[in-house]
Amino acid sequence: MKEIPITSFDNLQIGQAENTAAGTGCTVVLLGKDGAPAGLDVRGGGPASRESELLKPLAAAQVIHAIVLAGGSAFGLDAAGGVMRYLEERGIGFDVGVTKVPLVCQSDLFDLTVADARTRPDAAMAYAACVNAETGNYRDGNHGAGTGATVGKLLGMEHCMKSGIGSYAVQVGDLKVGALVAVNAVGDVYDFETGRKVAGLRADDGKTFLDSERVLMQQLDAPQEKFVGNTTLGILFTNAKLDKARLCKAAGMAHDGYARAIRPVHTSMDGDSIYAVSLGDVPADLDAVGVIGARVMAKAIVRAVEAADSAYGFPAARDM
Repeated sequence: MKEIPITSFDNLQIGQAENTAAGTGCTVVLLGKDGAPAGLDVRGGGPASRESELLKPLAAAQVIHAIVLAGGSAFGLDAAGGVMRYLEERGIGFDVGVTKVPLVCQSDLFDLTVADARTRPDAAMAYAACVNAETGNYRDGNHGAGTGATVGKLLGMEHCMKSGIGSYAVQVGDLKVGALVAVNAVGDVYDFETGRKVAGLRADDGKTFLDSERVLMQQLDAPQEKFVGNTTLGILFTNAKLDKARLCKAAGMAHDGYARAIRPVHTSMDGDSIYAVSLGDVPADLDAVGVIGARVMAKAIVRAVEAADSAYGFPAARDM
């Protein structure tokens, strides 16, 4: 098993755009002229998403043409319109005779409390990300959907840390499996291989860590109206030949990577979601893809926080 760049997959282009001053951005994944089969597994209690129904195994569409990960919460869902315009201009989409309709799925994270709540990803920003995808400007850290991402928010933003977007991919023989993830979790992030806490909830002194799971367990009498403002958004890529049903299962297995690296995870306060995309025709066992997928997802989560820089008054892991 060797590490490879996340851009090593055929028919995959990744572009990013952001408004750094406003603390928000978007990451666009273009899936080639003919699109690609994809599945989705949502485990969090507060998702903000678009065209998710397309990815159910019984839905008629067998491929989609792009995935958008963005900030802005539900406001940011406008961004997909820019991707649709970009793809329609290039004749990419589902042919309906009079035009081609691009099938674009999107999931958003909540970053409205980071800087400027009135500025969110929109169609123009996503169009710019598509243009950037032509030459490939993907970077881990405070970029794209990770621009305003934070972690460790159980006690409020004053106790959290800066996060970002991360990637990790491997090749085993002819099989490639990779993950892209914007980490905006209410919980803490751990290196699952060493058990070391990388980023998360900070104590009042701002320098030492608290354990979010322990704090949550001590809040048995807390009000039930918890704020839903956290989401980790991932995409699993593979060149294995998988249909939508199997991709939904692979996405579900990749959630094990969330559980290894984020504690707590999949709470009512999160909108945790994972897409899975097939970008090739390599014969591969579904369970093997899922097991590798969980591993690369966990590694990508750790990379997202390790690559982040301090911003908006929130310290990054590299500064602790």
